[in-house]
Amino acid sequence: MTTKGRPRAALLLDELFPPAIAAELRRRGFDVIAVAEDLQLRSMSDAELHQWATENGSRIVTENVKDSRRLASIIDEGPGLLFTSTRSFPRSKRSVGLVSSALEAWLWNHDPDSAPLQEWLQRG
Repeated sequence: MTTKGRPRAALLLDELFPPAIAAELRRRGFDVIAVAEDLQLRSMSDAELHQWATENGSRIVTENVKDSRRLASIIDEGPGLLFTSTRSFPRSKRSVGLVSSALEAWLWNHDPDSAPLQEWLQRG
């Protein structure tokens, strides 16, 4: 998908994110998959998910900063990482809307040519 002539990022939400977030963002026209909604993805290790995301051009959205950064440091080419925290996005029914809105804003404003490979999702 493109926005104003530039491609938008695809996102892979790790297993901590409810599928409702991915479904809402897809409804809005974005390329987003939640690990929790795909049996094949749910069976993969973190390293396999990083490989899958790399092969499919997806950025991983995760709260697991420690393990994701460790994997990124040992994999030559890996996916971009978009970190979240329970401090900024507490886990609750209300957080589905908060995370969806923040990810949508990130997707609209993301420039794949200049974005860092690791960054933090900000609340709107």
